[in-house]
Amino acid sequence: MQIITNQFHKELKKHGSDQFPFLVSYERLSKYESGSFMWHWHPEIEITVIQKGNMCYKVNHCVYHLKEGDVLFGNSNVLHTGSMENMQDCEYISITFDTKMIYGFFQSIICSKYVEPIIQDFSLPAILFDGSQVWHENFIVLIWDIIKVYHNKPLFYEFDLTIKIQTMWKMLLENYSSNRQQIALNKSEHERIKRIITFIEQNYMNKFTLNDVALHIHLCESECCRLFKRYMNVSLFSFLQEYRIERSLEYLNCQESISEIAGKVGFSDSNYYSKVFAKIKGCSPQKYRKKMRNNL
Repeated sequence: MQIITNQFHKELKKHGSDQFPFLVSYERLSKYESGSFMWHWHPEIEITVIQKGNMCYKVNHCVYHLKEGDVLFGNSNVLHTGSMENMQDCEYISITFDTKMIYGFFQSIICSKYVEPIIQDFSLPAILFDGSQVWHENFIVLIWDIIKVYHNKPLFYEFDLTIKIQTMWKMLLENYSSNRQQIALNKSEHERIKRIITFIEQNYMNKFTLNDVALHIHLCESECCRLFKRYMNVSLFSFLQEYRIERSLEYLNCQESISEIAGKVGFSDSNYYSKVFAKIKGCSPQKYRKKMRNNL
């Protein structure tokens, strides 16, 4: 199983209904191929609550090592992916909702004054709630209240959920500090990053050059590398290697040889594949395969 997206890596899953665009779902990483869900984005806000285990959660250029009890606020339209740590499963709750539940109708003063400044802020991909600040506890309690109301669905629960979501948003506005790392990023750059990732996901199994990627997004090679490094906090080459290794994990469940698997994910040399695999995963593909089978 894997998240279903369109050609631009926008998730196609419907988050709630048109009449009430809100959804709470109970998830675990082990249901996804290779124990991770692939890069994708969606216009809805997503709040992730870790119930059990740990998760390496990447949002645009940021990496979060989430543990049990942590809550992560993911902004609208951010690219994100999550994977197991130390091959251990992670159970989590995902809350997704359309921000029109907060502002009611487009161009309302609530929309322009209180919602758009947050969802259009490219320097704010996510906020981690881990108890490190005083207001985190109140935020986390409110999130659990939202989950409880959605689960129990008492009379007028739609009213209750809407009120709690608006209260949560107000809490964000009141407490969120502007003392964060500023990243000068405009909408066109954001779209280029999405196109680079889409190109890699569609071509990782083939041999291609940096020039092929640069031509795809209409930039020179050097600027393509600088943009990706600045935004994703990792070089384009390293991202490609990590992506190829992640995609190879699903094949380790099969009987194919290491050499065959290496070729399927874009490595022409199986020895080099094993070397890169060990660098990223901390063990050889053979040992990783053995661990996977022992965990079944």
